[in-house]
Parts: sequence; structure tokens; C-alpha cells
Amino acid sequence: MKSLKNHLILFDAECPMCKLYTKGFTKVGMLDPTGAQPYQNMPQNVCPYVDQQRAVNEIALVDTETGQVSYGIHSLFKVLANSIPFLGPLFSLKPFIWIMSKVYAFVSYNRKVIIPAEITKDSFAIQPTFKLKYRIAYLLFTWFMASLILTHYAGLLKDLMPVGDAYREYFICGGQIVFQAIVVGILAWDKKWEYLGNMMTISFAGSLLLLPALLTAKFLVLPALFYVIYFMGVAGIMFLEHLRRMGILKLGYIPTLTWVLYRIIVLLLILFI
Repeated sequence: MKSLKNHLILFDAECPMCKLYTKGFTKVGMLDPTGAQPYQNMPQNVCPYVDQQRAVNEIALVDTETGQVSYGIHSLFKVLANSIPFLGPLFSLKPFIWIMSKVYAFVSYNRKVIIPAEITKDSFAIQPTFKLKYRIAYLLFTWFMASLILTHYAGLLKDLMPVGDAYREYFICGGQIVFQAIVVGILAWDKKWEYLGNMMTISFAGSLLLLPALLTAKFLVLPALFYVIYFMGVAGIMFLEHLRRMGILKLGYIPTLTWVLYRIIVLLLILFI
């Protein structure tokens, strides 16, 4: 695979996702072995060319010969087009660039709630800019996907509990967002959007873990009890992950307790009303 010579990509060393895909570029030969460096340890020779805040928000690719810098999706397209030339025309289409730039921003501005990292006194001084519209978009996306999967999963439990109408899970999931926003808003107003992003990442990940059971149901007829036990196992994993993230956010155990309490109240309402 053709390597992009004399270029340096600057990634976020505090972001596991960023480290993974930039390491992939060097591993498969799209960049030289030394062609990816964390912006936290930016080489002095490229400092004058890089907008540091923008590099934190959007991954920067520096031409070490000319000093030209590209950011975000344009950086990724440049690396990919050099190694896979037939994709070049696609990467030059303005509608495609616009769509992918929005997708990139959606992920980049939410990366700290997708895979959180604890902010300490040793963390890099410049952190990603918070953009409310992308956080709201992330909450809406994860709310819709989690609710959609749970709606289908509820059908597997029909022998043990009421299935409900087509919109029940959407209301339940949306209600939890509002409920937890109030709780965390009281506890730590400045962390409410960070918390909600983390909470919905857990909900989305938990719903994805239900997909194997949904797929199994297409081929095997299993008792509803099996799917209840499977769901409880997933819920246990989500509970532990919620606790872990609360430790990272330094929010204590109360958000986890109210998160569980909301689900218990909803379950009782479903069973007895």
C-alpha cells in the first residue's frame, strides 16, 4: 500500500478511538511508521503551522515539507486517496464531503462521551470544544436506536410481560433522559451534558448487546425466560459500566441509583398498571 510521505498526522493521545485508527494507518503502511504523533507532544517543527484548538477538535495532517495543514475529514480523505487512488473522485464530490464532514464532527465532538477518559492535572490543557448541537444530535440518535431495538426485544418477552404499544420504549427511554437530566442538573449542573452523553452511550451499547438474542430468535424458538435472563445479564453489564463512568466523571453513586430506580418504577408500572 502506497505510503503518504513527508506527512504527520496529529491525534489525541487521550482518545482510545483516535489512537486506534491512526495506529492502523501506520500499521498498514498508509503513513510512515513515524507519521502519527499525539498532538499532546507535537513536534516543535510543526507547531507554527497548526491551529492547536482546531487540531484538538479535528485531526490535523501536516505536510512537513510545505507546512500545509488539513483538518478533520479532509485529513482522512488525503491519507485514504493517496493509498486507494480510485476513491479520489468520490472524495472530491462536494455533497459527499459535506455529509462525511457532518458525520466526522458528530463523532469527534462526542468522542469523550463515547469512550471517556478521566481529566486530571496531567491532562492536556486544550480540550475539545463542546458543541451543543452535536451533543443533542448524539442524544437523539442513541435514543432512537436504543428505543427501536428495545421495541423489537420487548416482543420476545410477551409471554411474561405486556408488550405495550409501538411507542412505549421511545417514551421510556426519552423519559429517562429527562429524569436523569434533572437529577444531574441538581447535583452538578456543569456536567449534565457530559453525563447525558455517557448515559446514552451505555444505553446504546446495551441495546447493541441485545442484537445477538434478537438474531437467535429468528432461527430458534426459545422460552421468554431465556430472553429475560439474557436481558438481565446485559443490564448488569450496563450497571457496572455506569458505575465506572460515574467514577471518571466524579459524580458519585447517586446518578447510578436514580438510573436504576427509574427503570424499577417503569417496570412496576408496566407489570401492575
